[in-house]
Amino acid sequence: MRAHEAGILHADGYGTAPQWLPYPEDVTELMPELWAGNVRRSRSGEITVAGLPVTEIAREFGTAAYVMDEGDFRARARAFRDDFTAPFAALAGADVYYAGKAFLCTAVARWIKEEGLFLDTCSGGELAVAQRVDFPPERVALHGNNKSREEIHRALSWGIGRIVVDSFAEIDRVAQIATELGVVAPVMVRVTVGVEAHTHEFIATAHEDQKFGFSLAGGQAREAVDAIVAKGDRLHLLGLHSHIGSQIFDTSGFEIAARRLIALHTEVADEHGIAMPEMDLGGGYGIAYTSENTPLTAEELGFQMAELVERELKEFTDGHPEAPLPRISIEPGRAIAGPSTFTLYEIGTIKDVTIGPEEEIRTYVSVDGGMSDNVRTALYGADYSCALASRDSTADPRLVRIVGRHCESGDIVVMDEYLPEDVTVGDLVAVPATGAYCRSLASQYNHTPRPPVIAVRDGVARPIVRRESIEDILALDVDDPAENQEAR
Repeated sequence: MRAHEAGILHADGYGTAPQWLPYPEDVTELMPELWAGNVRRSRSGEITVAGLPVTEIAREFGTAAYVMDEGDFRARARAFRDDFTAPFAALAGADVYYAGKAFLCTAVARWIKEEGLFLDTCSGGELAVAQRVDFPPERVALHGNNKSREEIHRALSWGIGRIVVDSFAEIDRVAQIATELGVVAPVMVRVTVGVEAHTHEFIATAHEDQKFGFSLAGGQAREAVDAIVAKGDRLHLLGLHSHIGSQIFDTSGFEIAARRLIALHTEVADEHGIAMPEMDLGGGYGIAYTSENTPLTAEELGFQMAELVERELKEFTDGHPEAPLPRISIEPGRAIAGPSTFTLYEIGTIKDVTIGPEEEIRTYVSVDGGMSDNVRTALYGADYSCALASRDSTADPRLVRIVGRHCESGDIVVMDEYLPEDVTVGDLVAVPATGAYCRSLASQYNHTPRPPVIAVRDGVARPIVRRESIEDILALDVDDPAENQEAR
């Protein structure tokens, strides 16, 4: 473990590439697994999206900009829909909920609706997006560990398909609002199954010491089920829900989660005589951010998940041969949105810095964005790749660090990557796999307007989220000079 009293960025060896980053034979070659399906290099060396050169996108819409391959997004959504439908057909079927927290806007909600997926939301704002596009409410879920009365009221008034309850207080709250509205609320119980997902601690969500759900080991999950059954006149218990984390590359954790959920499912059937009709295993499927990552395909996931669910359900079916099997749900977000989008930047400055006792040279390449449009590197230590986007180059590779324009030393977009040695001010660079969480977590730090989201389809680009302006930011300020003068 390298360490330095001034911080990790100053430790010995940090002027060299990490072990997982290979020295490229061709520094301009694009790794297909990192990019959307319709991203290519043209003969001139420029990156194109569905045939449209990035220089044209930059000229019309400016930089920084999120550039989304609409065809790729839709294809990934369809792949999850189809590749889970087929293997689960022999069981009770499967539903795919797109996790809107990854990235949501009205255009994306409309695409999800058109492709036949369900939608998972976790706030009143995300619900409002679904309502604006007339998303079928029975295909929408509401998540969250601290839902407000207003959000629950809005969801139940609309006829939402499920509310995933997260606390005993919320069980009472949902039942009370359902009584006020004269409806029966469809609910699932968020169960903390005690599975340690192999991921960053901030995005591992099924271990015991965290804010989500009812503990299975502590008996809270069973108590929550009992509390809901006792309110059966206002709450309809759909089933159990778990989510073990994010950026997961194998299905072993899901197998343990399914085993533990099915054990509780069986216990409820035995003691309450209720065969809950649904079970949600969450999402968290990983994507490739760099050459180090090797994610499973939707087809591989569908087959493996169906196999493990069928295996774990055997004890339930043996003991309850007449009971219907639960319909399985999953919640991919990153796996659909993430690879569909890259962020396009323009280089503003390039600076060589001498570091460490070996006097290694670090090359800092500053772009016109940064942690305001991609905070994941600073927040999680996430790794990203990048590529020269606006032209060809035959220059040798040069190890660089892509940094942003913000007043923070931790404002890093790409920790380590190779670009051509002749990279220069004014060049465009593209950072792939930024479709999930980057826009959702974007901020106005340093009063920097958030970038637009530009969707490209069949060679035509259009904004689906417009660029924020300084006027948008200032419009939120409340400071009337006349009122201030009177106050004095």
